[in-house]
Amino acid sequence: MTLKLDVMLSNSVVDAADRARALEWAGVDGVFTFENAHDLFFPLVAAAPVCSLDLMTNVAIAFPRSPMHLANAAYDLHLLSQGRFRLGLGSQVRAHIENRYGAQWGRPVEHMREWVSATKAILNSWQDGTRLDFRGEYTRHTLMTPTFDPGPNPYGVPKVLVGALGPRMNRMAAEVADGVLVMPFNTARHMQERTLPAIRDGLAAAGRDRGDIEVIAEVIVGVGRTEEELAAARGVRGLLAFYGSTPAYRAVLDVEGWGDLQPELNARSKRGEWGQMAELVTDEMVDTLAVCGTPDEVAAEIVARYGECDRVCAYFPGYQASDDLIADFAAALRRAAP
Repeated sequence: MTLKLDVMLSNSVVDAADRARALEWAGVDGVFTFENAHDLFFPLVAAAPVCSLDLMTNVAIAFPRSPMHLANAAYDLHLLSQGRFRLGLGSQVRAHIENRYGAQWGRPVEHMREWVSATKAILNSWQDGTRLDFRGEYTRHTLMTPTFDPGPNPYGVPKVLVGALGPRMNRMAAEVADGVLVMPFNTARHMQERTLPAIRDGLAAAGRDRGDIEVIAEVIVGVGRTEEELAAARGVRGLLAFYGSTPAYRAVLDVEGWGDLQPELNARSKRGEWGQMAELVTDEMVDTLAVCGTPDEVAAEIVARYGECDRVCAYFPGYQASDDLIADFAAALRRAAP
């Protein structure tokens, strides 16, 4: 087996096609988009016809979107890409769901279970020609007339994955989804002690095997070949401080004995002291929460931490990783993977 590599495509549809061609040249296996200041589906629409890479949303925020909208988008991207699309869904946090999206916040694990199940029910109804009859606490889908039924997708039903960090979300994703996107604020210890056991529990509860799902590790990567590149790559510190300020991520810090840092980071974030937040993240924290070093060093560490996974989504935050550096990293990961 090889550990496949996904990297970020583009923030915007404007340059997505050119970026997809460049990243395919660099030797990555797939590209993903995530929620930022632009729509995350549009860049994948631009990329799908011009490359042979795997495509994924990582992640589309689920609750503000109807499962019907998600099913339509996933169906069309799977069709356009000739079967290379995965729909990755995430929950976000209550403040963003209610105050930025103006959507309903419920019990996030149960809510996400329902969104995955409803989206898959719609896709399977189209694929199999069966009557649509999904009734849940948060959504209901019982009407599908021929006008709105696209019929079977010639490339099959696209996979639906869930972004997860805590044990309950990981367990639920392993029970009902086609894959788990392990969120990037993570450590080797948290992965082994919290994440993988929860995934195994979810598979067992559903009577599923490990081969029934994909497990994709999202990794914050600081990679460089020269002293100058390696120094720039330590720019990942800023994202680590941002993640660490979020109460939902304290569990990761607790595992490493750094939980007391979270309230201080949170307080500084509320005061807008973003630069000062990064100063609280030590070199040890950077090397534990991210993976830093030369392409060969990073590849070896990723395999050591996440070798049980199927794919790796690599982020290069806070610095600019050139295409030839990404190519060197992709080649190193191919050499290092079992």
